[in-house]
This record gives sequence, C-alpha cells and structure tokens, in this order.
Amino acid sequence: MITLRKITLDNRRTIFNLEVAEEQQKYVASNLSSVASCYVLATNGGSPFPFAIYSDEQPVGFVMITYGITGYDLPNIAVDNYCILRLMIDKQHQNKGYGREAMIEVIEFIRTFPAGPAKLCWIPYSPDNLAAKKLYESLGFNENGEVCHGELVTVLEL
Repeated sequence: MITLRKITLDNRRTIFNLEVAEEQQKYVASNLSSVASCYVLATNGGSPFPFAIYSDEQPVGFVMITYGITGYDLPNIAVDNYCILRLMIDKQHQNKGYGREAMIEVIEFIRTFPAGPAKLCWIPYSPDNLAAKKLYESLGFNENGEVCHGELVTVLEL
C-alpha cells in the first residue's frame, strides 16, 4: 500500500538518496534540490508540500506539490491551482505500479485543498517523456496547449 509521509529528520537522508534511472535524470531534479526548493518557496510566500512516497514501510519515491506560486515562470492556469511539480520513483522500485498509486494518493490529498480552494491541478512534463504522458492521461489529465520552460502542461479538473 502506497502512502505519503512527511520528510523528517529520521527519513530525510534515505529520501535524498533515492534516484531515478540514469535515462530519466534529465526529467527530474534530485530530491535534495527539490526539498531545498520547498524551503525557498515557503520562505517567499509559497505553499509547497514535499512528501516521501512509501510502499508499506519502504521509502520508494518523492513528490513535491505546490499551490499558486512555484517561484518559476508560470503558465496561465497556475494562479490559485495546485501543481505536482516533482514526482519520482526510485530506480529499484519502478515498474511495480507505485507511480500510479502515488499519483492517486497525491490527487486525493490535493482534493482536501490543504492550501486553499482550487479548480485545477497541473503538471509540467517533457514532451519526450512518454511514460509520464501515459500515466497522466490514464488518470484524467489533459494537455491544455500551454508550454512552460519547454514542458507541456497537462491539467486535471478537481
């Protein structure tokens, strides 16, 4: 069973050491960099939600959710909406369905509107990341025609 858990002093190093496969590294920042970005966003008025992804008691991935500002150039739909800015499953735990299960948990969390009301959740992804496109589409996300830093924007109505 997949759960989202806070990053703590006890699990932080394990989460920082999780990595995607070498050919996927161009798609996602390191978890350490992502957690540092959360700190910067939080101290500048943003609402980041970093979580460790666990399968039972085993850490298998990381996700970073933001609300409203992300500190980056934003697509038009970003204001007052949620963004799944980072999602990764460790290379040793891929192809087990954890990414899909984690996304379901993430969407359920977002639908509690922890930082405020929203109509949409959006995800930027690289056009050549076909695995991500397939996953997002299977969960009801649809491209809205926007491009952000060379990445396509896909959107889910909440």
